Amino acid sequence: MPADVTGTFLTLDDGRPAVRFTRTYDLPQDRVWRLVTDPGELACWFPSRAEMDLRPGGAITFSGDPNMPESTGTVLAADPPRHLSFEWGGDELRFGLEAEDGRRTRLTLTDVLAAENAAARNAAGWEVCLAALDARARGEHSGGPHAGAGAAWREFYDAHVAAGAPSGAPVPGLD
Repeated sequence: MPADVTGTFLTLDDGRPAVRFTRTYDLPQDRVWRLVTDPGELACWFPSRAEMDLRPGGAITFSGDPNMPESTGTVLAADPPRHLSFEWGGDELRFGLEAEDGRRTRLTLTDVLAAENAAARNAAGWEVCLAALDARARGEHSGGPHAGAGAAWREFYDAHVAAGAPSGAPVPGLD
């Protein structure tokens, strides 16, 4: 049975390819902001440990991903607790947070891709990572994005390819 995908492949108004995911959490906006910016929280769901200087032009150090070497990125925009975007491995990650009623927050993650053929690969990875974030938002421990998620990743990858997401990019740790 194919995995249920929650992300979509799209082309942005400027012509760049992207994958986008939306979640709504029963948490206030400032709590969701901490989930996407605090290094300790990120370690529970983001593919790499991320230490950020949360200001435009600020540096980010990514480490701890068993499939990727340590790297750096740059904060492109930060408007706490509403928006964060940064460069990561050639992609641009955008986190948009909207308060819905003071108790709920809508999170939109857009991964603006450096290469279109990375869509299925990255979308599958975000499905696994966001499942870990969903668990964290519920106060549960999931083991993080690298806790035996290989099989789930493949199912999501195949489902995104079946849904029309471009594929073919190398897969770290598998290629």
